[in-house]
Amino acid sequence: MVRQTSQRKVAVALTYATQFVKILSALLYTPIMMRLLGQSEYGTYQLVNSVVSYLGLFSLGFASSYTRFYMRYAVGDDSESIAKLNGMFLLIFTVMAMMAGICGCFMICNIHGLLGSGLTDEEYGIATVLMVFMVFNLVLSFFSSIFDCIITAHEQFILQRVLSFMQTMFNPLITLPLLFIGTGSVGMVAVSTGLSLAKFIVTVSFCFKELQVKFSINRLQISLLKEIWNFTFFIFLNQIIDQITWNLDKFLLGRMRGTIAVAIYGVAGQLNNMYLEFSGAVSGPFAPQINRIVAKNDDDKELSNLFIKVGRIQALLLFLIISGYIFFGKAFIILWGGKEYEKSYYIGLLLMIPVTVALIQNLGIEIQRAKNKHKIRSIVYAAISVGNILISIPLIKVYGVIGAAAGTAISFIPGSIIFMNIYYYHVLHLDIPEFWKQISRIILAVVPALILGTISWKFLHIEKWMELISMIFIYSFVYCICAYLWGMNPEEKQQVRKIFEKIDIKRR
Repeated sequence: MVRQTSQRKVAVALTYATQFVKILSALLYTPIMMRLLGQSEYGTYQLVNSVVSYLGLFSLGFASSYTRFYMRYAVGDDSESIAKLNGMFLLIFTVMAMMAGICGCFMICNIHGLLGSGLTDEEYGIATVLMVFMVFNLVLSFFSSIFDCIITAHEQFILQRVLSFMQTMFNPLITLPLLFIGTGSVGMVAVSTGLSLAKFIVTVSFCFKELQVKFSINRLQISLLKEIWNFTFFIFLNQIIDQITWNLDKFLLGRMRGTIAVAIYGVAGQLNNMYLEFSGAVSGPFAPQINRIVAKNDDDKELSNLFIKVGRIQALLLFLIISGYIFFGKAFIILWGGKEYEKSYYIGLLLMIPVTVALIQNLGIEIQRAKNKHKIRSIVYAAISVGNILISIPLIKVYGVIGAAAGTAISFIPGSIIFMNIYYYHVLHLDIPEFWKQISRIILAVVPALILGTISWKFLHIEKWMELISMIFIYSFVYCICAYLWGMNPEEKQQVRKIFEKIDIKRR
């Protein structure tokens, strides 16, 4: 098998390849899909998806805790305890899948009361079929979770990223012909469910054949279960908060403003989701390494250096994306989705700008969990979610979709930016002053690119795809040159040179 360092590097590369396919899909497939469905059906799809996603809370955060407890036994090479841990998690996720399925059936039977009176009879009919597929898909994800956790703990990231890449690539390729023959959103979710089932089969097969995973359900340790739950509860609380943060707005809009408002918000939400995933591409593969460091010696300096290293990489990438969106996002959305989706640009700004700070620091989440110091963050974010509800409802009444996004943005800033930096510094002992010193150097380094983008945004009126693509390419090129010359440290420059050297060798 590929060694762990290479696994991480290849995994990050594959994740960004997946993101590239998602962007390509967004450019080519999504606008066609939205026009074929129409705003009404697309809004119905987004509304049902946001409601069903709440069933994911039945995972109770257990998936995020597996790696921590696995590393405890892996460091001591205790295979028997690992088998018991696997058996316990398998039983837990089986019970949770059953609970989610039962609640999903109840939601399907009471769909009119759940979605409110803002839908037509035809939309209710479509929503019912969509919910059946989505509930099945979510229940399947519970069974898949334990095997995904095992693969992650073994640091076999390549398989996961390859499967994710293929799922992302084949989804639009299979769905588009079905949309043209009139299957609508039902065809979309049917394809998604089929691909999820195929991914599940491959994942399970890999665990048993390649990793030789064993499960033991004899003599379950109640004390261990209690310890896992005590650790997991606050991760579960955080999942509730995430659901409220990213799905509440669509639910409220569906009840208060109708499916068209959900569709407009959904476009911005889709772009925001891709933005969130870009950050996780870098930080995700480091979770096992962080848990290993904490399990062995809990070296704060080593963790702090890793936090800064990964944060710099994330900043270099995310600053390019968010600045590009600020300068060219409005033209892109109008060309891509149509003039009727223009408000989606402003919603995207309100969602993406405040979350950027949290994204370049999201390795801190894994450090908190590895140290079992994630409770305070969950409590603070719970307060943020309550504030989000209290602020968003009156703002939606007055400002509609813009008000929904503004409520999320306003509630997000105090806790996720101000409080968490204080917490990282004083409780986790991460070198936050040095972190921001490094980030400020990156910002200063790309000022020439930001000036170019500002001039383009103020004086150019982009109305054609070729104009937009040309300006994005020019801006990205200038940004990358500035980042390389003045923003990157010697180690990062060396990594970039190695990539180009490998490309040159392959050409020869």
